[in-house]
Amino acid sequence: MIVRALAHGLLLTSFFFTVSAIDIGFGLGRCNCEGWDLISWSIESILQCQKVSDFLIAAAYFSIPLELLYFATCTNLFPFKWIVLQFGAFIVLCGLTHLLTVFTYEPHSFLLVLSLTVAKFMTALVSFATTITLLTLIPQLLRIKVRENFLRIKARELDREVVLMKRQEEASWHVRMLTHEIRKSLDRHTILYTTMVELSKTLNLQNCAVWMPNESRKEMILTHQLIERSSPSDPYSYSISIDDPDVMEIKGSNRAKILKPDSVLGLASSGSSTLEPGPVAAIRMPMLKASNFKGGTPEIIQAKYAILVLVLPRENSRDWSDQELEIVEVVADQVAVALSHASVLEESQLMREKLEEQNRVLLLAQQEAVRASAARSSFQITMSEGMRRPMHSIVGLVSMLQMEKLKPEQKLVVDAIAKTSVVVSTLVSDVMDMSALQQEHFSLVMRPFDLTSMVKEAVSVTRSLCDSRDIGFGYQVDESLPDKVIGDEKRVFHVILHMVGTLVSSCSGGGSVSFYVSGFDGSEDMGGQEWIPWKLSTSDGYICVKFEIGVRKLGNARAGSYSSAGRVLGRPTTEASEMGLSFSMCKKLVQTMNGNIWSASSADGSLQTLTLVLQFQLQLISPVSIARTGSGSTELIRAVSNPPSFKGLRVLLVDEDASNRVVTRKILEKLGCRVCSVASGTQCLTSLSAGATPFQLLILDLNMKQIDGFEVSNRIRKFRSGCWPLIVALTAGAEENVWEKCVQSGINGLIQKPATLMGLADELYRVLQNT
Repeated sequence: MIVRALAHGLLLTSFFFTVSAIDIGFGLGRCNCEGWDLISWSIESILQCQKVSDFLIAAAYFSIPLELLYFATCTNLFPFKWIVLQFGAFIVLCGLTHLLTVFTYEPHSFLLVLSLTVAKFMTALVSFATTITLLTLIPQLLRIKVRENFLRIKARELDREVVLMKRQEEASWHVRMLTHEIRKSLDRHTILYTTMVELSKTLNLQNCAVWMPNESRKEMILTHQLIERSSPSDPYSYSISIDDPDVMEIKGSNRAKILKPDSVLGLASSGSSTLEPGPVAAIRMPMLKASNFKGGTPEIIQAKYAILVLVLPRENSRDWSDQELEIVEVVADQVAVALSHASVLEESQLMREKLEEQNRVLLLAQQEAVRASAARSSFQITMSEGMRRPMHSIVGLVSMLQMEKLKPEQKLVVDAIAKTSVVVSTLVSDVMDMSALQQEHFSLVMRPFDLTSMVKEAVSVTRSLCDSRDIGFGYQVDESLPDKVIGDEKRVFHVILHMVGTLVSSCSGGGSVSFYVSGFDGSEDMGGQEWIPWKLSTSDGYICVKFEIGVRKLGNARAGSYSSAGRVLGRPTTEASEMGLSFSMCKKLVQTMNGNIWSASSADGSLQTLTLVLQFQLQLISPVSIARTGSGSTELIRAVSNPPSFKGLRVLLVDEDASNRVVTRKILEKLGCRVCSVASGTQCLTSLSAGATPFQLLILDLNMKQIDGFEVSNRIRKFRSGCWPLIVALTAGAEENVWEKCVQSGINGLIQKPATLMGLADELYRVLQNT
């Protein structure tokens, strides 16, 4: 408002000066100019000067409108063109007035005075109109000035933005260059040294250092720097506490921080105590590992940071700029990414090496497993062909020998041989089964047997062993023991033979063996063994029997006692391994049968005792009954000693083993059967398809190489609808589901090898009776 009022005042003053000048001009034109003769100039000279001046003014006035017209046509001044025209008219009239004034200095006519008067009047009107127009034009011109200043300010801001963009472009170029150099290597140390060298070149640094936490994360260790320290006795330490304020502040922010001149971290990163550092900046760098990621997502773990410290030279008096700090922040991020990639690569390489080592170990283990499997297969083949099959033949032949008319002494020896052969056959089968299953597993066949008969056979075997070694023998059997019990007769006899063999083997220098069998009620001394049987009362249908075998060695001054007070716990001698069954395995077998076994010896070592306590179920069944065996077969337990007769029964025998085939054929012929034997499943099918001799019964070995017994049975049922013979299978295996497979294949009976005369007769009798 003040500027506007001042402009208005200046315009009015100029208007009054104009009118006054015009009045003065008129006076001079008609003035007689008396008294001017005192001046050195003459009036004529003055008039001539005025005339020339008015002429020049008129010429100038007339030229100015031409210039304004040219300016108005060459520029876009809308809406101000009419103002220019108005100024032009004003100037033209002023020039016309001065031009007419030139002719008034001489005698002139009335017409000239009238023209001059009209020109002055028009000039007064135009000048007044121009003044009024300027009053409204000046605010608009001021707004144009303000807009011009605004545009000028905007232009300066644009210039600053352009400069900033250029700086950013330059910074991005430096970052790209540094990133390119950093990513050339995948080694962690190379990445850090490359970063320090390139930052030093780009930012003209005095020194650049990297601090990393130690294993305990209690100190920051100086691990990398450009300037090596001048001497080992440098006063600045190589480590800084992680609780240092600068360290904690740097780790708490992802932005670069300018350190104070007295900062311990900055002084320690200067490179030398003799070289004073300039401004120091520091920033954190996160350190990641492949182990921080599981399933593609990072674990929530405590963050681990390294610190990058950059030192400017002191002599340049230079400070850190925003652009340089931005470069440092971007480079720190890139270095963190590169370090994480390098760490992942290192861990991947270590993992690859570990996997390769594990793969080599697995390959070696696989080769060992293949060799072990081959050795196991070879062992099983050797055991089957060299021991199990001959033992099966021996058991079958002895079973036929038992049916002959023998003297009581001969019959006792033959029965002992038969029992021992069965035990050895069972032991061979156990060894083969354990080698195949790779576990200490024993299957039990719980069935009724004559306990008194088994004890007599065990006593007979023990007497034979003692007589062969010139060892004395004595025995005592409790007459109150029951005759018929239920249990695994083969396993019990096996354990008793193991005990006898262990003690007899230890008595090589002479002595005597005692064999005692009695009932056990749990109140007697067990030599420190803790064992509580399930049932102790015969009223519950169970009975506990104790087998105690002792050996007394000669050459001892004082005899031992059988009382529990004279016993000292101990382990059996190493000769126990000669029986093929270790004491621990024997103990596991006994515990499987709900019993216990332990050894004891006297204080002077003259008496050594093995005690076996077993629990049996009393037999409360009829003389003739059926019991299911562990393999799924069914055996007829008969009270009579003579086998039934199957005279005229046409039987086809199929078995790959020649010796077993001959023995089984002899047994069948002993039973009165008419037997035809073949060596394979293919020959069996051929014989059945020929139809020359219709067979009533087929005895089939399940374990054949080309076509097993199940496949033969299925083919017979398929191609001979309704006219197939009865099928009884032979097996030497101990599979638990073998009987279910036999039922599914249409097999009527199952005999577990070794096939004895009574076992074969009982199974044939059962099959024929049921069908």
